[in-house]
Amino acid sequence: MSHPNFVSPDLIRQRFSKAMSDMYREEVPLYGALMELVEQTNRHVLESDPQVAQQLNSTGEIQRLDLERHGAIRVGTAHELATLARLFAVMGMQPVGYYDLTPAGVPVHSTAFRAVHEAALQVSPFRVFTSLLRLELIEDLELRSFAQSVLDKRSIFTPTALILIERAQTQGGLTEQEAEDFVVQALETFRWHHSATVTAEQYQKLSAQHRLIADVVAFKGPHINHLTPRTLDIDIVQAQMPAHGITPKAVIEGPPRRQCPILLRQTSFKALDEPIAFTDQAQTRGSHSARFGEIEQRGAALTPKGRALYDRLLNAARDELKDFPNEANAERYNTLMAQHFGEFPDTYEGMRRQELAYFRYFVTEKGRAAEELKTSSLEDLLSGGYLQVEPLVYEDFLPVSAAGIFQSNLGDAAQTHYGVHSNQQAFEKALGRPTIDELGLYAETQRRSIEQCFAALTA
Repeated sequence: MSHPNFVSPDLIRQRFSKAMSDMYREEVPLYGALMELVEQTNRHVLESDPQVAQQLNSTGEIQRLDLERHGAIRVGTAHELATLARLFAVMGMQPVGYYDLTPAGVPVHSTAFRAVHEAALQVSPFRVFTSLLRLELIEDLELRSFAQSVLDKRSIFTPTALILIERAQTQGGLTEQEAEDFVVQALETFRWHHSATVTAEQYQKLSAQHRLIADVVAFKGPHINHLTPRTLDIDIVQAQMPAHGITPKAVIEGPPRRQCPILLRQTSFKALDEPIAFTDQAQTRGSHSARFGEIEQRGAALTPKGRALYDRLLNAARDELKDFPNEANAERYNTLMAQHFGEFPDTYEGMRRQELAYFRYFVTEKGRAAEELKTSSLEDLLSGGYLQVEPLVYEDFLPVSAAGIFQSNLGDAAQTHYGVHSNQQAFEKALGRPTIDELGLYAETQRRSIEQCFAALTA
């Protein structure tokens, strides 16, 4: 039951996103430098490219650009994942998409918690890529049992956070004071802790199995391991990072540079080497590296047909490369990607006509002024200037790119080949609900925009 004094979940999400950004800036000083570089780059693009500025103004994305960021966390048990789902639900965030990272040697599967309606995304596009460790992939049965026992003993949520989650569910929302308390308490789940929950020897055994396993198991909670701002030109940021004291990874993940960006491009800087104390040490003597900086550029959301073409071209380039993209083969990889993606149309109209991407439709001034229309054909209304279109921004993630980012920060030695298949059913059982098909959300948004246009034109 809604209540007039309850704070909107969208506003709680917006406040939480800012609080997390402030916390991460304190914990990882380079994140502040990265944010400044992204802000400078975005200002430059908006001033030098009127078409990009016009597109962002038309869609309303200009208002959310400075707010836009995503975080990433990794949890160890089904209970932790299911409780996180309840925590994110307080902020209007639902699990969208299923991502299996095991083919790339990363022993997790994941979803992205985010808002699902375009109006809610405009208030706060904050999203959290959330991964669940697949303990069954630990080959050493004794080590697997030990990892499970360590995870079973910890509680990653404060008692007050759990009370407020339950209260939000039972009463239908949170009051202003409750929402304020919730943000403070929920933030503790994502805070970095310098004290490990295992001995130095136990940490080394977990790390030897896979560095990500140590990152998930050996600490009090799922510290945020990166927080990612959105840039309008990732190539400029990549080139400028060294001048700001930041060393970028060798290869930008995702599609190659294009006139009309599609999906998601990402780059990052190396994980920090941070001091930690083990349970058998009186002082901080060990170190751990898992938290890093990341930047992303978002483009048009692709239809199933568009995604199939994207996947085919990406796989063709990688098959020809015959290796994981890395510093040694970065130039060749970029060349191969550009060659193969020459087959993908690089105009929005070309993508729209071939039904490769999703779009939002808007009534123009001419359309609003028209007293009587002689056609109800969508194409005729577009060509007649009564409607205009802009691409829907891709709000989600790419499994190959996510794995590439993880691997670049775990090191080449962490690459493992798991002879298992994805298990969405097991993930959703742990989550306590099905994940939402992201492509269906884009199709619904496009359909709604068309219906709204026809309603406005015939009013």
